Amino acid sequence: MIPLWRAGAAALILIGLAGFALPKARAAGAEPALLGDFGDWAAYSYKAADTKVCYVSSRPKSSEPKTSKRDPAFFLVTNMPGRKVKGEVSTLIGYTFKQESSVDLTVDDTKFLMRTVGDGAWAEDSATDKKIVAAMRTGKSLTVAGTSARGTDTFDTYSLTGVSAALTKIDEACK
Repeated sequence: MIPLWRAGAAALILIGLAGFALPKARAAGAEPALLGDFGDWAAYSYKAADTKVCYVSSRPKSSEPKTSKRDPAFFLVTNMPGRKVKGEVSTLIGYTFKQESSVDLTVDDTKFLMRTVGDGAWAEDSATDKKIVAAMRTGKSLTVAGTSARGTDTFDTYSLTGVSAALTKIDEACK
């Protein structure tokens, strides 16, 4: 089971992504500030009620099946020092996952498992987050394979170009 604070992180990130995906959207006055673009990744920060939030985000370079109708997908790594969260890995997939399913995350040839809640997925614990982030820093590509509530299998492929610099930026901004 995903800890509730991880599901809460998705709400915070959605607030931040609102500035990217829906420019007019606002929640609790949070407006993300772009810290920089780094290859295929961008770094952002904003102030939530109880903590500063810093995150890196990227969109898939390719998604299968191409005919699948869904909202935009994002892959994120988040720091929330006020909650003692550093390097939390998540994806917002753009559809509701099949209940009680998991996501296969692969960085180059290294496989990880993520747990799903609604339209998001997270690593099981912070130790797994650390392993994923370490693999991302040295990797070339990342794939996310999941199954929608309707039974559609999807595969998103992300470039990791620039992720290491983007992660360094949020580590500096959210100490």
